[in-house]
Amino acid sequence: MNTLLSASDWLSLFAHYLVLSLLSVGGAIATVPDMHRFLVDEHGWMTDPQFSSSIVIAQSAPGPNVLFVALMGWNVGLNAGGFPLALFGVLVTMAGILIPSTTITYIAARWGHENRELRAVRAFKQGLAPIVIALLTSTGWILATSSGYAARNWPIWLVAIASTLVVWRTRIHLLWLLVAGALLGWLGFV
Repeated sequence: MNTLLSASDWLSLFAHYLVLSLLSVGGAIATVPDMHRFLVDEHGWMTDPQFSSSIVIAQSAPGPNVLFVALMGWNVGLNAGGFPLALFGVLVTMAGILIPSTTITYIAARWGHENRELRAVRAFKQGLAPIVIALLTSTGWILATSSGYAARNWPIWLVAIASTLVVWRTRIHLLWLLVAGALLGWLGFV
């Protein structure tokens, strides 16, 4: 895939990630549906497999959760012209996603700590929980259906539902669920 990005395209990418940074309540992963819309559906700067792979690779690697944003910038840059632009894509997307949220988080955390006993501060924290859950649910839906929803994928859906229930109702460590999923895949059940 080879796309030509102009200076205004790079500025648009940076501006979009600036805005997404302000919406990333619960982490950058919560903004994946809009990243998909912008990068894949609207502009075609990435393919669906590149998008999904960026998230999967970054989430499976040790390190910060936000690494998938760097991989998206990397893929956009590679598609636009190779290695130098891939590095530039990483810089554009990471700066865009980190600058606003880091600044606001620092200021808000200081203010919130100083005013933690106020009723409004406590209510605000409790009100964010349903928003974060909804954003993470939509992210999961995008990732689960990126290769196309099909009834023949029922074993995968069954494993996803079972894993959700186990996480919700037990204290089993998530690594055991990853091991179980790996074994099911290795044995060819999913």
